[in-house]
Amino acid sequence: MEYGIQMYSLRDITGQDMDGALRAVAEMGYKTVEFAGFFGHSAEDVKAMLDKYGLVVSGTHSGLGELLSDFEGTVKYHKTIGNHNYIIPGHDLSTKEKLDTFIAQVNELAPKLRAEGIELGYHNHSHEFYDMPEGYQIHRELEARADVFFELDTYWAYVAKLDPVETLKRLGSRVRVIHLKDGDAEGHGCSLGSGTAPVAAVRRYAIDNGLGIVVESEGLDPTGKEEVQRCIDYLFAQDKADA
Repeated sequence: MEYGIQMYSLRDITGQDMDGALRAVAEMGYKTVEFAGFFGHSAEDVKAMLDKYGLVVSGTHSGLGELLSDFEGTVKYHKTIGNHNYIIPGHDLSTKEKLDTFIAQVNELAPKLRAEGIELGYHNHSHEFYDMPEGYQIHRELEARADVFFELDTYWAYVAKLDPVETLKRLGSRVRVIHLKDGDAEGHGCSLGSGTAPVAAVRRYAIDNGLGIVVESEGLDPTGKEEVQRCIDYLFAQDKADA
């Protein structure tokens, strides 16, 4: 099984040494990367780094504002690095007006991106699954009205007291890729296999249903590299047990 890494997991070094961070995850055995910022690097430099270490970009966490302010330049950058999944990592959807505006914006942008070979996605946290004072849930509104795919962060679904596997089943083909993450029920993350989230069941479901698996681990315990090393060690142990 091939696993990807969300580079936010190594945010203690990516800003200062993107090349070193990519080299490290490639040496650990990660095959794909999901970027969380490019830290001033040109698209050509990023692509060269990926090629040097045999990595492929699976997606990016990139803001809506970049598309609104410079659509053509943003698309060119992402096409140059080989990205086909432009994932909004979260947005201020705290009022119905903001939610409606966001949905209108993504519904205008999504077909334009699709014409360029890029799909527009949305990554959840826990709050999108809570009931708003007006009686709606943000994620349900996005499901019904927004032209986006979902990168389900299975850990934040767990924090929202949902069963991540059942949520994946409910969302079905709307999910292209997941974040596999561990932690406790109160929102404190940790490396895979060290918390209470149902990571083994989520991993199994993702493999059985052909979903991309991107590891995200946020603890930097004691460093990002050491934490994501523990994560890939856990996954390789699971692979070995499956064999």
